[in-house]
Amino acid sequence: MTKTIFEEMGGTYRQVGDYLLPNITVRTKETECIGLWGQRHARHLKEYHKVLYMNLLTSGKLYRYLVDVDRQAGDMFLRLVKEYADRQGVTEQLKAENPHEWIGRMNNIQACVREVVGKELIYI
Repeated sequence: MTKTIFEEMGGTYRQVGDYLLPNITVRTKETECIGLWGQRHARHLKEYHKVLYMNLLTSGKLYRYLVDVDRQAGDMFLRLVKEYADRQGVTEQLKAENPHEWIGRMNNIQACVREVVGKELIYI
């Protein structure tokens, strides 16, 4: 009896009743979640960089790549928010004295930083 392509590649079968079923396993699902930044980057790749998206997807590297982009973007976001807040004098003292002013300034800073992170890491 000749070997099948599956057997030539090192695959084996198991007997289940009258049938021979291949011994294959599904890779375990990754435990890290792809956050907002990773999802945005995935959407951008899917729409504007289809070849890169398909290469990463078919090689099984897309998930890991998106988790890494998400982590980098999250770190950059937090670092830049802190830097912008320090430069503009948005402190805990301002938060205690005038919470509405603090919220307005922090929202403005976060909007600016979201734009920077998007241009630098996500929509490239």
